[in-house]
Amino acid sequence: MKTLLGCGLIVAAAVMAQANDRQILYVAPDGNDSWSGHLPAPNTESNNGPFATIHRAQTAVRDWLAASPRPDSAPRPEIHIRGGLYLLEKPLTLTPQDSQTLIRAYRAEQPILSGGVRITGWKVGGDGRWRADLPAVREQGWNFTQLFVNDQRRPRPRLPVTGHYLIAGELAATDEALAGVDRFQFGSGEIRPEWSNLNDVEVLAFHSWTMSRLPIKSVDAQAGVVNFFGTSPSKSYWGIFKKGNRYLVENVKEALGTPGQWYLDRPQGELIYLPQPGETPDNTVIIAPRLERLLVIAGEPNGAVVRDVRIEGLTFAHAAWPIPRQGQAMPQAEINLDGAISATGAHGIVFKGCAVRHVGAYAIALGDGCHHNLIESCEMIDLGAGGVKLGAAGLDGWGGLNEARTAATPTSSHNTVRDCTIAFGGRLHPAAIGVWIGHSPHNTIEHNEIFDLYYSATSIGWVWGYAPSHAHHNRVLYNHLHTLGQGVLSDMGAVYTLGISPGTVVSHNVIHDVHAFDYGGWGLYTDEGSTGVAMENNLVYRTKTGGFHQHYGRENFIRNNILAFSQTDQLQRTRKEPHISFTFERNLVLYDRGALMGSQWADDRVVVDGNLYWNRAGDVRFPGNRPLDEWRAATGHDRHSLVADPQFLDPAKHDYRLAAGSPAFQLGFVPFDPTKAGRLTPRTLTAGLPPVPPSFEGIPAGF
Repeated sequence: MKTLLGCGLIVAAAVMAQANDRQILYVAPDGNDSWSGHLPAPNTESNNGPFATIHRAQTAVRDWLAASPRPDSAPRPEIHIRGGLYLLEKPLTLTPQDSQTLIRAYRAEQPILSGGVRITGWKVGGDGRWRADLPAVREQGWNFTQLFVNDQRRPRPRLPVTGHYLIAGELAATDEALAGVDRFQFGSGEIRPEWSNLNDVEVLAFHSWTMSRLPIKSVDAQAGVVNFFGTSPSKSYWGIFKKGNRYLVENVKEALGTPGQWYLDRPQGELIYLPQPGETPDNTVIIAPRLERLLVIAGEPNGAVVRDVRIEGLTFAHAAWPIPRQGQAMPQAEINLDGAISATGAHGIVFKGCAVRHVGAYAIALGDGCHHNLIESCEMIDLGAGGVKLGAAGLDGWGGLNEARTAATPTSSHNTVRDCTIAFGGRLHPAAIGVWIGHSPHNTIEHNEIFDLYYSATSIGWVWGYAPSHAHHNRVLYNHLHTLGQGVLSDMGAVYTLGISPGTVVSHNVIHDVHAFDYGGWGLYTDEGSTGVAMENNLVYRTKTGGFHQHYGRENFIRNNILAFSQTDQLQRTRKEPHISFTFERNLVLYDRGALMGSQWADDRVVVDGNLYWNRAGDVRFPGNRPLDEWRAATGHDRHSLVADPQFLDPAKHDYRLAAGSPAFQLGFVPFDPTKAGRLTPRTLTAGLPPVPPSFEGIPAGF
């Protein structure tokens, strides 16, 4: 075998050296790593053809480049991958020596690079349950929290079967030295100490805008107290296990009873699956994830980088998230989680027409030292957490920059996410974001569709208040952002900003159906310290708590937007400050229920003028139950605003074009075309997948 492998390397290098214009190697499921890799299919003699693994092709390219150094202007080497399923033994890792390589799908075929293991050898019991013996679980510690059956995520058993339990009592931590609280009180019979493998049972405790997922350490049934290995940071108010908060219990073997559910008995090394009607071991493909990362781009943020690699048409699937013993409890955005595709020190990387699906954390994470990269026409579907992370968070915990972040260059910059679908996220970690930007400037998020998440679609900035921030000059343009929150978490916005962000523009987005569990289902949300943000030409409709809300910030500009049909307040402003909070002008506000303005408006630290307001259900009333003339006299606001029907053509069918005689034109409102928001090309690679089932309760009926 060593002789054949060596010959293969020589042949591959020779063939590539002869092809001065293009250097192409092929990989195929029916390939052989001892062949040359030069042919797209095996030859008739079955002694030459494509490689079997992408790692082998990568080695051949590296050897060829080392033997034949080439100028940057020379054609880049190419690896073409035939369609089929490739079960990776280890992540594909690109280092600086892989720079200027093209890795792509062969023609229109669909290769899938999987981090999973196909489960076979099922035994069907008399109870109809399938059982598979997994020695790697029992003997080697393999653990998985996800299972994919016929290309669909399947759930573990959960209690209660529908709805939620409510925390019965708040308790102090068992040890004052702990950074958070590690227990709470539950109702009678909700958690039982006799459950099988009790330490593998997880409690999912909901807070306002996040959720803690904690394995059980012990249960005191008599006192009704559950104790955890990890903690929820109760020293920050968000993490307290408050009485009345919702919680679920997951991975309970005794609750296994619904077709499609599964349970991994780790001590026994046995996987149990309850088939759905029509499923048999012969017609069912079951994959359990093993690798946490599928592609790693491993450049040095301040040294040798990986540059100018193009990855086209590949699907990355089945990435694991094995729960740590201490569980998962993050203050916001599940910021500690990595991506199935993870990069540092990456310059000029292009992902074109790729898909990431069935993963346990984020899809793609571009961390420290990632600059001028492009993610275009990609599809990120069925995500344990979120879609794309750009940049990094502060190293000093929840909050702002520490000295290293303040003094250093930005963690990343000038990255673009364009024409992508990011959908069905938060399936394990509901507080995850569609596209998150941390300490990173000059990024563009444009022409994407982001939907079916339980928290915000986009989040920009990672500094609370007015401390220095690298998150500036970011752009969120022409995106379609919808079906967010879904009654699971609270305090969210389709576009969420925080910190000093001069030059940040949010424009021409269409936002709708943002529904919080409690408060804070907003369309446009400038949170703590948001400064210098311009939000213009956005259409926002059918939110729970307001089309626009500012908690506090400085000199933001909210102009020429259409804000329609919020359930409660249409507009909110939380905090008065001794500077101009924002300018709100030339906006059209249409509603049929709730109040126009909520919370703090009656001071001169906001500029509100030239807007059009219309209540289809009655009079327009400003704070203090004032009509427009009294509001003007009392506050000086809205001196040039109108109360009038904007004359949208058909808002019931989401047609917000204005009739020719609309009074909005008197105010200088400039029409924009909402149909230009969203993707530029159709979803293709994941279009045929079955529906992704929800992980948590959805929107209440009638929203």
